[in-house]
Amino acid sequence: MIEIRKIGITKLDTDAIVNAANEALMAGGGVCGAIFNEAGYSELQAACRKIGHCDTGSAVITPGCKLKARYIIHAVGPVWYGGSSGEPELLYGAYRSSLELAVKNGCTSIGFPLISAGIFGYPLQQAWRKAIQACSDFLDKGNQIDIVFAVLDDNILKTGIETLQSLAPQYAVI
Repeated sequence: MIEIRKIGITKLDTDAIVNAANEALMAGGGVCGAIFNEAGYSELQAACRKIGHCDTGSAVITPGCKLKARYIIHAVGPVWYGGSSGEPELLYGAYRSSLELAVKNGCTSIGFPLISAGIFGYPLQQAWRKAIQACSDFLDKGNQIDIVFAVLDDNILKTGIETLQSLAPQYAVI
């Protein structure tokens, strides 16, 4: 199942949540900053420092620290440069890598932000299309995991629900 909810990602009751990370795995603003603040900045920074780096289009996993979630999966989406620099493939890879890490670590549920759609500048509708495509492809392969997207903005929520109903109605929880 895929659900899109208006909620802060740190408030989700999922086994893992995904941080929209940067390659250096350093605390940033937006979703990343909120996750670091809620998880416990120094504890999460120490866990990220041990890993050191994550390539764009990939993901790594740390403990959830002070969050409800057992794990934080740090996925690095691409910065938008117009769409002809491999951005769609890299964004798809960030979602796929996150889902693979979650299943490998025994998670039955995962919470995502809309990766790359904030300060990385990925256009909203295209970001949703790639997110839903990656998640539905993963579920189509027989993987069992509940997926929740956490958004705070009404327009992002509306666009996401419309995209989900259009591309993967068989997985939609409305």
